[in-house]
Amino acid sequence: MAITKQKKETIIEKLNGAKDSSESIVFVNFNGLNVGDTTAMRESLKENGVQYFVAKKTLIKRAFDGAFQGDMPELEGEIAVAYSADAILPAQQIKEFAGKHKEKIFIVGGVFQGVYKSQSEMTEIASIPPLPVLRGMFVNVINSPIQGLVLGLNAIAEKKA
Repeated sequence: MAITKQKKETIIEKLNGAKDSSESIVFVNFNGLNVGDTTAMRESLKENGVQYFVAKKTLIKRAFDGAFQGDMPELEGEIAVAYSADAILPAQQIKEFAGKHKEKIFIVGGVFQGVYKSQSEMTEIASIPPLPVLRGMFVNVINSPIQGLVLGLNAIAEKKA
């Protein structure tokens, strides 16, 4: 079914808003998802602050043409756009949902901090642990030498006693 010119302009405006307000944009192929799964995914994304909507590939290409560095990934199948001000959250959320619904939804590519990324690059970005986990890992790295020093001092103290 053809879209009216006014509807196309609305979609282009929404894509421009996504382009201007987000650190990360993920192109998602969602072929074969049923309505219940799609609704559950949309609700989950919305709760986590990720915007998600479906747009025609031609409108996506028109809105993003020349806006980012590199080459836009090939958009195959039915495409949706997931975006957020958080740099890795959209990719993480889509990857998590894709794990539950194999071959029905997957990352096609995206934009990360102003540069087009391929499917494999966006999947790697999605594998970055969340910020609290990274902070915990950092604290562990800082704590490790101190822990070693304490164990060494304790061993010396036990030898002299």
